[in-house]
Amino acid sequence: MKHRYLTKSRFTLATQCPTKLFYDGKNEYANQKIEDQFLISLAEGGFQVGELAKQYFPGGQEIKARDNEEALRQTNELLKLDNVTIFEAAVRYKNLYVRVDILVKKKKSVELIEVKAKSTDSSDENVFLTKKGTIASAWQTYLNDVAFQKYVLQSAFPKYHVNAYLLLADKSAKCPTDGLNQKFRIVKDEDGRKNVVVSQEISKEDLFIPILVKINVDNCCDIVFDSNYGDESDHVSFAEYVDFLGKSYVNDEKIISPISGACVGCEFKATEKEMSEGMKSGFHECWKNELGWNDSDFVEPSVLDIWNFRNKDQFIKDRRIKLSDISEYDIPAKSDGKAGVSASERQCLQIQKAKNKDFSYWIDSENLKKEMRKWIFPLHFIDFETTMAAIPFNKGRHPYEGIAFQYSHHVVYKDGSIEHSGQYINTIPGKFPNYDFVRNLKNELSKDKGSIFRYAAHENTYLNMIFRQLIDDVNNIPDRDELCDFIQTITKSGATSNEQWEGPRNMIDMLELVKRYYYDPAMKGSNSIKKVLPAILNSSRFLQEKYSQAIYGASQGIPSKNYEDWTWIRYEDGKVMDPYCVLPKMFQDISDKDYILLSESDELKDGGAALTAYSRMQFEEMTDYERSEIQKALLQYCELDTFAMVMIYEGWKDIAKS
Repeated sequence: MKHRYLTKSRFTLATQCPTKLFYDGKNEYANQKIEDQFLISLAEGGFQVGELAKQYFPGGQEIKARDNEEALRQTNELLKLDNVTIFEAAVRYKNLYVRVDILVKKKKSVELIEVKAKSTDSSDENVFLTKKGTIASAWQTYLNDVAFQKYVLQSAFPKYHVNAYLLLADKSAKCPTDGLNQKFRIVKDEDGRKNVVVSQEISKEDLFIPILVKINVDNCCDIVFDSNYGDESDHVSFAEYVDFLGKSYVNDEKIISPISGACVGCEFKATEKEMSEGMKSGFHECWKNELGWNDSDFVEPSVLDIWNFRNKDQFIKDRRIKLSDISEYDIPAKSDGKAGVSASERQCLQIQKAKNKDFSYWIDSENLKKEMRKWIFPLHFIDFETTMAAIPFNKGRHPYEGIAFQYSHHVVYKDGSIEHSGQYINTIPGKFPNYDFVRNLKNELSKDKGSIFRYAAHENTYLNMIFRQLIDDVNNIPDRDELCDFIQTITKSGATSNEQWEGPRNMIDMLELVKRYYYDPAMKGSNSIKKVLPAILNSSRFLQEKYSQAIYGASQGIPSKNYEDWTWIRYEDGKVMDPYCVLPKMFQDISDKDYILLSESDELKDGGAALTAYSRMQFEEMTDYERSEIQKALLQYCELDTFAMVMIYEGWKDIAKS
């Protein structure tokens, strides 16, 4: 029987919620985390950062054994040496087990180095701590991880003096050479597993200026060790808590934790489909256990569904959990003096509709029409696909600088006609695309003075970033001024920018329009475009009648660059299907479940499927056919992103006039 160990990943999971230890790794429980962790590592640049880190420690010996006991044996043999560097060192203390990314031993002194695909600024000495001296929330998980490792290592080898470090990408560092990121490629072995192959051409120049920084975190580990654990009535020490978690996991005992607002993000919450197929739901078990609920109770909307609501824990503590238990006095609606509804008014609207079992949409037609009258035709709808490269594409650039590799552009004319007017995509490995990206966008949007639409702040943020890249670039860029002027005409500067502006064609944010003027209970408290689009398609007779015909990409219909005779409205179980679910997967060699999670979950921000597809095209060895198929899928998905905005606009226009 395989021994059960409390590992660093399970410890960090338990710091979120100890009950999750019982559900973790059990096939009978649904888990909404992406199973293929290599995809996460690929999208976030983790595989590159991990392999680059090893290059800064020449002579290191890697423990490649997958079997825990064999890995321990090999590690212990190497630790007999006075001086040794070990990659993936295996360390066990009682029922605790860790694999240390980089372990450097010099006689009785040991450095524990945890490599993370996360960036920091090496000039900020207090990056991990708040002004009060506590650990910053953004770093808590990472520091819990390294503190646990330090505890295990110190306990297993009490005669060693252990210092703990995080090795992170340094945002203030500049890449010393061109093409460094292309020296880490992904290949499949004979068993079909993906591995990273490091080029033999890595030079001293590539490594001369480190772009990863090693930061001592012993003081942060001490804060973790000195904190109180357990519940409010029974505080225990770090060592006692770790011992408790370890024994509970080894004995497969469920630790009962109180429910809270954090449950909304529980990965062990099964979908209706999964439960109908016999999968267990950890989320449902916890809530049934504490509240005495049955299956029908979960059908009703709860406080977890309230949009942008920060007082969920108190309501749960007071046992006012279902929206039917909440009155209008519990969340007083306060106007903010602006057109449409304020955040609190929108929350009250959501609660009222739930209490009244009113499933109809709400729209502020008058104020939305006032907004529409300000718009100048033709209307332009744009969407960007972006990523952040862990290792820069070019000499002089910083780790995790943004890359804008694709956009789509739809136009709606005054007579109501629509066309997919333009697009850009760059998938050439190692090419920095940002300036060509803006050049193409400028050429398309400079033909008229029409209003420009985005969904959320993403496009504005990236154009501001490219503006700063253009300003700071020491190379000769002949059209630098023209590109910067164009960016300033269609954006608003960031709050921390040295230059402040708001362009005459500053992009209109459709997300803000949704928040102020439109709500549909089918959105379930989310304002994501992937929730808004299916909601409005299911409520708009106009859209259903128009797009149930194969007019998109048709010769006499709506011009498209990537679709032909396409029908957007399709039905399943009497409801309009989500158009995104109709498209084929961008890549076929992952499970349907992982693909859905990659596309929809919060584990990867800003378009997980698209940035993963781009990363695969950058770093994986693949055939020309595979590359062309992924590019084709990317173009289709990005085109739908902008056409989704068009359909929402059309739906609003039809509703507002009625």
